[in-house]
Amino acid sequence: MRYGLSHGAIGLLAVWLMLQTTWVYAHPPGLSSLDVTIKPGQIDAKVTFALQDIEAFAPMDSDLDAEVTDAEREAAKPSIAKLLAAQLRVNIDSRDFLHSEAGQVSFDDQNNARVELHYAAAPQNALLVQSKFLALLPDGHQQYLTVRDANGKALTEKMLGKHEDQISLPIANAAAAESPQAPFAAFGDFFKLGIEHIVTGYDHLLFLFALLAVTHSFWPALKIITFFTIAHSITLACAGLNLIELPSSFVEPFIAATIIYVGVENIIRGDHPKGRHWLTFGFGLIHGFGFAGVLQEMDISSGDTGILLPLLSFNLGIEAGQIAVAAVVLPMIWWLNNKVETAEKFLKAGSIAVSLMGAFWLVERTML
Repeated sequence: MRYGLSHGAIGLLAVWLMLQTTWVYAHPPGLSSLDVTIKPGQIDAKVTFALQDIEAFAPMDSDLDAEVTDAEREAAKPSIAKLLAAQLRVNIDSRDFLHSEAGQVSFDDQNNARVELHYAAAPQNALLVQSKFLALLPDGHQQYLTVRDANGKALTEKMLGKHEDQISLPIANAAAAESPQAPFAAFGDFFKLGIEHIVTGYDHLLFLFALLAVTHSFWPALKIITFFTIAHSITLACAGLNLIELPSSFVEPFIAATIIYVGVENIIRGDHPKGRHWLTFGFGLIHGFGFAGVLQEMDISSGDTGILLPLLSFNLGIEAGQIAVAAVVLPMIWWLNNKVETAEKFLKAGSIAVSLMGAFWLVERTML
């Protein structure tokens, strides 16, 4: 009876691991940004999307060879600008306005597209902005909208989604309007986004599982989680203050490599690896750059705090979600690790699965 029960528990944990890898492989919910600036006699809008979110609606691979060249991306700029301009509704004082000139499209080295649109009017009483493109995207996609005055002061901020895709701002004088929201109004939005990011299977969750798989009790696990949190905080502060910047072309493959390393170490060294918390700290710094990149690439900022508040609340949301997941998974890990008949099988089977998934990500992020 004990033998069968133990194997059943291992099976449940294997299913949990498969779900985590499936969620990550399926691509976590997308994120984009919309920045609207009210100037005297004019409104400027800048929309930033990941290319993978728009290529299905504005195809770039014109010769269908499964590769998009620089020339093909340049040729696709007019269709991208037309697509996003048609899906952005700007209503000024109860009247819809069209952009005054062709949208300007640019690409960055992170596979994002930025479209700049201009509207030859400014609101005197009210402004309504609707991002209709969200209706075409998966339910999980979110877009952070910021409306600013000519001096760059945030007038309002909101996280948009498919079912809540617009914002209405009543103003008497847009250029001199006081912000209707407190400076930290965005905190809850990014905190929630951080929780969603982790519970939908962000790859560092699998990395953390591999780290915790060798623990048998509360204190060793707490030490690992604490060192991971400290590493995140340092990285996010450096990224937010622009002290250190690492390209995602380096960060994402390195994250995959950390997953492979920890899984292999578990297999070779068993459940007593030395200095596991220091390993966690070092690798956690790199994972933190991955979190920062999510928001930096989308040009997301909040009021006078810039990217610091979104990064802080996003990270706190990640940590809250991480603790919640750990609270569910750790008792099962300890139960398996403290049974002689399951401990070795559990650690090897789980670590092999983790290493294989890390290897898949490494190949995907460097060769595919």
